[in-house]
Amino acid sequence: MKDTNLKLGQKPRARDLGLPFPGTTGPLNAITDVPGVAVGFCTLTDPARNMRTGVTAILPRPGMVPMPVWAGQYSLNGNGEMTGTHWIHDAGYFVGPICITNTHGVGAVHTGAVRWMIDTYADYFQNHHAWAMPVVAETYDGVLNDINALHVQPEHAIAALNAASTGPVAEGSTGGGNGMICYEFKGGTGTSSRLIEIGGQSYTVAALVQANHGIRPWLTILGRPVGQLMPEDSLHATEMGSIIVIVATDAPLSGLSLRQVAKRAAIGIGRGGTPGGNNSGDIFMAFSTANAGPVPQFAPAVVTKQELNGEVLDPLYLASVEAVEEAIVNAMVAGEDVATFKPQGVICRAINHDRLRGIFGGSEAR
Repeated sequence: MKDTNLKLGQKPRARDLGLPFPGTTGPLNAITDVPGVAVGFCTLTDPARNMRTGVTAILPRPGMVPMPVWAGQYSLNGNGEMTGTHWIHDAGYFVGPICITNTHGVGAVHTGAVRWMIDTYADYFQNHHAWAMPVVAETYDGVLNDINALHVQPEHAIAALNAASTGPVAEGSTGGGNGMICYEFKGGTGTSSRLIEIGGQSYTVAALVQANHGIRPWLTILGRPVGQLMPEDSLHATEMGSIIVIVATDAPLSGLSLRQVAKRAAIGIGRGGTPGGNNSGDIFMAFSTANAGPVPQFAPAVVTKQELNGEVLDPLYLASVEAVEEAIVNAMVAGEDVATFKPQGVICRAINHDRLRGIFGGSEAR
């Protein structure tokens, strides 16, 4: 059975293969279903230089004026980096973009993101004592990319930020996801969204992941032991990667509630089978685009904000879990076969669409 609903040249996603994920998605089934959120990529691929890496950029509040983004952060296992989180824990917000890259590219991307903020918010930085603290996260791509060559430079972060748009989000080997492996299949960038209703009001909850975690025997999709049913072409016996999860919503939430949302990403990745291995940096952040307003330095002494009652957040927690779970599978479904850099001469395989479809009772494509 062919994917007849796809546009010419468009990659299938997990639902196109008949995988029965629960929940109602937004129109794009992507983090950009949250109004105003933009995503951009700078993808760096050059086999002659053993280069397969890049930068993913998320703009929670695109525009020329800096505004706080309410946020919470949680680390299931801290073997990795996400900058700016000390302030998020203390203040419950951040200002500026989120970027995701490889482990050795964090410094360069941070420099590029700071430059982009200074240029974009020019009046703010020129006329006030402003400081830039972007969020930059990473996962390790040294199996498919010569990570020690430091291919990622500040200008690549700027390019990803300038490319950010509110439309469909390209998945798989895009941006920072270019060199990533997930459950020993080709992984990378994945996204998904959910529509929910709380108190008679509709909200969107969505996730974007950079999936680089897990080993094949662990992989479970919607309760099926996919990794055990598809054991061929495994790459390594122990986990060597990580996962970054960004959850976005337009629901009005406090920093404390957003930390609770970020925690639910652990359940979302756990549904895929990972126990959160020692070598995996499982690092998550959630943000809300509600309650837009000036940076605190320019706000009045008394600030009034809306906030959902914690007692009614269960639908939002469930939506977060479901969006994360589906985003990871979307990242794998978008993969393609890629030659490894270390060791050389091995192929990191994409997950087989026909076999995956068959596991869930569908017909194989012809």
